[in-house]
Amino acid sequence: MQAINLLNAHDTNLGGGRIQRSSSLVEDVYEAIFAQLMSLKIAPGSRVTVDSLVKEFNVSHTPIREALGRLEGEGLVLKTHLIGYRAAPQITKRRFDELYELRLLLEPHGAAKAAVLMDEVKLAQLQKSAGVMARHEGKDERLRYSNFARQDAIFHDKVMEFANNELVRETLAHQHTHFHIFRLMFHSRVTEEALDEHEAILAAFAAADPAAAEQAMRRHIEHSRDRLLLAFD
Repeated sequence: MQAINLLNAHDTNLGGGRIQRSSSLVEDVYEAIFAQLMSLKIAPGSRVTVDSLVKEFNVSHTPIREALGRLEGEGLVLKTHLIGYRAAPQITKRRFDELYELRLLLEPHGAAKAAVLMDEVKLAQLQKSAGVMARHEGKDERLRYSNFARQDAIFHDKVMEFANNELVRETLAHQHTHFHIFRLMFHSRVTEEALDEHEAILAAFAAADPAAAEQAMRRHIEHSRDRLLLAFD
């Protein structure tokens, strides 16, 4: 089946609808499904059927399957033999606590190391990935939320990259920490307060102040934990 009305990811109708013209159909399909997973339009644990997505986006099976394969690699969907795809279940309270304990052990120290090694090129990359400059772009709350979930993951990964400890970076990335945490709650407060905290971290990096960077990162992770604890009430 030929893809019809393919779409740019920034114009995706996340409530349903066709995916229109773009240079990369698989990427756009991936972005659309990712946004629905992040904003809980596709509920944790629910079936994700290829045929229903083909009808919703008006594309062929191939880009849908490729996008789902990528999402499977990120831990957001699970594939069961002879059954198909299902959205990954929501993380448990115990897993949530473990993830934040891990982050608090590793990321504040990593931020301090990154501050020591900071330069103008690295700082520019962090400023770009922090999401601060684009915080009010777009009217679609679902799309903004999913975009920030990815930007937040990139920002924290960059900090660990600049801390120059690849094992720590790989450990955190392997947990798909940000994606699972962001699926707990679709709320504007999650992004707006986090962006303020990103600004504080960036200020510490700009000053090349390791103690301030460590403190700002710790505060950011603790506040993130406290915001999302509400999901377990």
